[in-house]
Amino acid sequence: MRVLHVYKTYFPETQGGLEEVIRQICLYTRPLGVESRILTLARNAHPAVIQLPEATVHRLPRQAEVASCGLSWPFFAAFREQAAWADVIHYHFPWPMADLAHLRHAPDRRSIVTYHADIVRQQGLLRLYRPLMNRFLARVDAVVATSDNYRRTSPVLQALGQQVQVIPIGLGDGSLPNPCPRRLHALQDRFGTDFLFFIGVLRYYKGLHILLQALAAHPDDAPTLVIAGTGPMEVRLHRQARRIGLNRIHFLGPIDEADKHALLHLCRAVVFPSHLRSEAFGVTLLEGAMHGKPLISTDIGTGTSYVNRDGHTGLVIPPDDPQALRRAMDTLYRDPVLARRLGEGARQRYLDHFTAPRMAQAYHRLYQGPSTDTMPTSSASPTDTQA
Repeated sequence: MRVLHVYKTYFPETQGGLEEVIRQICLYTRPLGVESRILTLARNAHPAVIQLPEATVHRLPRQAEVASCGLSWPFFAAFREQAAWADVIHYHFPWPMADLAHLRHAPDRRSIVTYHADIVRQQGLLRLYRPLMNRFLARVDAVVATSDNYRRTSPVLQALGQQVQVIPIGLGDGSLPNPCPRRLHALQDRFGTDFLFFIGVLRYYKGLHILLQALAAHPDDAPTLVIAGTGPMEVRLHRQARRIGLNRIHFLGPIDEADKHALLHLCRAVVFPSHLRSEAFGVTLLEGAMHGKPLISTDIGTGTSYVNRDGHTGLVIPPDDPQALRRAMDTLYRDPVLARRLGEGARQRYLDHFTAPRMAQAYHRLYQGPSTDTMPTSSASPTDTQA
């Protein structure tokens, strides 16, 4: 079976949770007989074709960008060519270019959409885009939500009704290497083993400005915080930290996979303060759970509260609440026994619900079509859907 994944960005040019989801789907459907290609845009699209371990990546030049939507006229001809190769076209929403390509060329192929997130910020443009979006979602064969929380709270998914299936995101333990002892010791000497850790793209909806506000109260008694990643908010966050006078915060910038796993191995807990629905799932939470770390997240009605169950795998607090965030951080920072218990719960929940083979098997059934069991509702028990 040949599957074409379509999304606006991909590795190695961009690093993010959605790119990692595509990578995991490709890697773990391969043993099930799936050959994957990825069609995407890149600022520097040379070479046009690159071979990564998970898939062949075909890249078109990104000629312009409007409201985070990459534009490329050569994309349409490339889409026609790649769609002719594929048995299944797997779109990753949102990217209006993909909607337009599907509707213009209407390939006679099975098509599915993984609906990663609502469009939250660009409400004016959404009014213009909505007719195209609705036609596109109505034309594909299946729409997948990544959590039942998001399926129930997204107006778009609610309107689609029974067309929407739920396949939670999964990660493979194969991406959990043993940290290099030398690297581990160097990081431990620098940060210790009781720091709180955030990793991700520094975007407006990640709530990091709220995290710094939480540390501003009694900064000398604040937990040590390590922030890894880069992004549009980076300069602003550095300025905020200097203005407040925080001296127990470390901005690492971009880090490699080895350092990421070493820091996840060392940290006391993973803190993930995203406060807007633009954060639809939170792959970082899965990475923390995979490492057996307790999680701190906010209740924004999305997959973050499906991954992290309050009192079971970590602490869930109201969004945009610096005081509640500080209390949660202090609780896990000062109570290693509680942190260990919640971390064990997070690891078990990862094993029960969020492994990459589990996700891949569900997508493989969906790729095969309606003649098989394509309703992977077993991914979430009735209790879990209320998480």
